[in-house]
This record gives sequence, C-alpha cells and structure tokens, in this order.
Amino acid sequence: MGDVKNLVLIQARVGSSRLPGKVLKDICGKTDLQRVIERVRRSKKSDEAMVVTSIEKENLPIVRLCAELGVRLFAGSQEDVLDRYYQAAKLIRPDHVIRVTADCPMFDWRYLDQAIDAMKKDTDYLWMGEDAFPDGLDFEIIGFHALKKAWAEARLASEREHVTLYIKKHPERFRLQIFDFPIKGIGHYRWTLDEPRDYEFIQAVYSHFMDMGKEFFVTEDIVGYLGERPEIVSINSEIKRNEGLEKSMKHDRILAERQESEAMWDGCDKHQKGSGNIQ
Repeated sequence: MGDVKNLVLIQARVGSSRLPGKVLKDICGKTDLQRVIERVRRSKKSDEAMVVTSIEKENLPIVRLCAELGVRLFAGSQEDVLDRYYQAAKLIRPDHVIRVTADCPMFDWRYLDQAIDAMKKDTDYLWMGEDAFPDGLDFEIIGFHALKKAWAEARLASEREHVTLYIKKHPERFRLQIFDFPIKGIGHYRWTLDEPRDYEFIQAVYSHFMDMGKEFFVTEDIVGYLGERPEIVSINSEIKRNEGLEKSMKHDRILAERQESEAMWDGCDKHQKGSGNIQ
C-alpha cells in the first residue's frame, strides 16, 4: 500500500479504573509509556511506532511525552477503540497494523520480529493464542484490509472496544494464524501493568536489571531471575487474566437481554392495545 509496511500502534490513555495514570507511572526513571515505546522501537521489522490515545483532556501528558520523544500520535474516540485504530492507520495505509498496548513495559521486540517473518502472505490476522505467553508480551498483527473490514462490520460494544475481537469471532471471514511462542511453560507469568500489585512487581524486576546496567533485558533474563525469586512472582500472580474483556462481554449480554426484554414487553403492550379494541 504505502512506504510503511508494518505500523505499530501503541494503545495508551491516562484513564484507568484499577491503576489511574498507569502509562505515566515512573519505572526506574522513565514513564511506563516511554519504556514501551523504546522497546517497540528496537524492532528491526517494524517501520514506525505511533501512539493512539483518546481525545480527553486528561491525555495531554501523553501528547507532551510523544512530542518530547519524537513519536507520532493520533487522538480519537475513547469508547470506540476499533475506530481509533482504523482512523490512525488510514492516515498511513500500511500493509499491516501491529497492536501493542502501553501496559507492557517488558515487551520483547524480538518476538514481534519473529512473528512478522512467520506471517504467511495470505494471513489477515496473527495473534499469540491464549495463555501460551506471559501476560504483558502480547501483540497482534492485522492486515490493513482486515482492520478496515472489521471496522465496517463490527456492531457490538465489546467488538468496538476490543480491536480484534470481531476478527477472532469470525474465522470464516478472515484468515487467522497463531504465532507459536518459542518458550514453553511460562504462560502463567503476569508481566502487564494494570493494578498496584503489577506496578510493585514491575518495579522489582526493573530495579534488579537496572542495577546490573541492563536496561533492555529480555524474556530469558526475566525467567531466570524469577526462577531464583519466587517471592517476586507471588506479588501479582493471583490476578485474573483478561478481566477487561470479560467485563465487556458481560456488558454485551446485559444489553442484549435488556433489548430482548423491552421487545417482549413492547410486543405484549401492542397485543393488549390491539385486544382492547375488540368489542
């Protein structure tokens, strides 16, 4: 399509119910968002990283940070994240859009490069499967044409909030591929930043490696360290994975049940009015 083949869109906003301002939290001298941006930029296979946020005033610190770091930024809808992604990507029209979230300060760029190499030519969407990798290393690669199709067709609130949910739910309409994560048996780890306990855990890991002078540590380094320090693992190990998605799906069900109930009562009301006219 354009000069940019692989565009990384980093999803970030200040608002967070469980850990307010998490993307601006200090992690050993740099914000969480800067840590994510710097790690993404180490990828040799992606062409550009852009931050996508929402238009609320509270996100102005993100705008300022991106200006300081020389990172392109797009601000769009708060609730319709799918629209935010599509509108940002449409400006550049890359071959592929790579979704990374700003709550992954231990993101390992090497796996992104491996996945780009492994992606088949006819694949619409590549993802990492379920629970095969530590929560916090995840990314998704979407063909621009597939993103456009999902944007045009997705209707449920959960499908608009979670960018790739519509694609996952319709394998008959999209060609899907799962990236085979190369390290087995570490899917139980939680390395994402979503709650205060996550922040405590991430600070502990970063402090260890920064003291060693190793800012850009990788997955094998973390696994080795945690193998020696099980008490660090236990800080946030009991937090449930994918709570946000489950909440959205539950919201969909509630709305559907409410609409069904309203339709039923509306039908009953019309029936009663119709019956009342019969003498």
